[in-house]
Amino acid sequence: MALTKYKLGELIELSEERNFHRQFTLHSVRGIATKKEFIETKADMDGVSLNSYKIVYPNFFAYVPDTSRRGDKISLSINKSNNVYLVSSISTVFKISNHHILLPDYLFMYFNRPEFDRYSRFNSWGSARETFSWEEMCDIDIVLPPIEIQKKYVDVYNSMVENQTAYEKGLEDLKLVCDGFIEDLRRKMLCEKIGQYLEYHDIRNSDNKCTNVKGVTVYKNFREPTSKVNRDELRGYKIVKPSWITFVQTTHNEKVFAYAFNNTNEDIVVSSVNEVFSTNTKKLLPQYLCMFFNRKEFDRYARFHSWGSARETFTWNDLIEVAIPIPDIDIQQSIVDIYNQYITRKEINEKLKTQIKDLCPILIKGSLQEA
Repeated sequence: MALTKYKLGELIELSEERNFHRQFTLHSVRGIATKKEFIETKADMDGVSLNSYKIVYPNFFAYVPDTSRRGDKISLSINKSNNVYLVSSISTVFKISNHHILLPDYLFMYFNRPEFDRYSRFNSWGSARETFSWEEMCDIDIVLPPIEIQKKYVDVYNSMVENQTAYEKGLEDLKLVCDGFIEDLRRKMLCEKIGQYLEYHDIRNSDNKCTNVKGVTVYKNFREPTSKVNRDELRGYKIVKPSWITFVQTTHNEKVFAYAFNNTNEDIVVSSVNEVFSTNTKKLLPQYLCMFFNRKEFDRYARFHSWGSARETFTWNDLIEVAIPIPDIDIQQSIVDIYNQYITRKEINEKLKTQIKDLCPILIKGSLQEA
């Protein structure tokens, strides 16, 4: 068997079909993550017309040409569902034009490698904003094995994805147990304002000893900071000690309550614009409170109670007015124990995804060597 070299543009075809007839609704709108997957959009869709949104049919690809602010990665994914998605008009949508030469899943494995992230960043151009254009995508030289070998390695990849997906579905069942427990408490108990059980902290990293700097994401966890952070000068940053919580006051960008819980044994420093607090653990467990913060209902609550003109904020004074059911500490601990199992399994699921992603370059290399 032989390898054949192509320009990728010979095998893919641009798709510009728009949602002009409004046949697809807000339910179909997706964002594109650098993890190479479609995600629920975090953008504010209030009053946004979906007419110009691009249609992504099953086995179609979509990517965001802008690569300048995405951690040296490109946001790209394939629609592996049976549903039709809508993506922003700034995204590029395409499909494979010849399935006898190139399988969609094989091409996705090719994209889902660190090598492709590096390639797309190196070949991105622009001044204020660097982009990986459609022309650059089409100019890629790709070496392909015969379709039979592609299918063999795609089957290996898909079997691992199916196992991971089955594990992920079990996660959602566990989360339903936690959510159901919370709903039951809300029906049976009077709600109390949490302010009486919280303690505000404004401890600065004045000696500059702590260099464990983190950002806070809309996914309600810590992340590595942007490259703009000067790690040698963190004196004005706030310290978040273990079991403390920090949150971002602004809610107008992603329309969620962005917070993070320090579940490590080390101090973390965050931007001085963040708020930091702890709970009275004899009355309110921080993990129990986090369960409320993780609910979509709380995102809606925080947005509704955000105020401002140029920038809407959910402040400390707003937070202490929040009322939730606060049962006996033993009951809190029992539901937290279940929730911790959910978090642990969720972390395992993310590791499985990482392992699958790490397998992509090995599978591509193996297919080429076999051919």
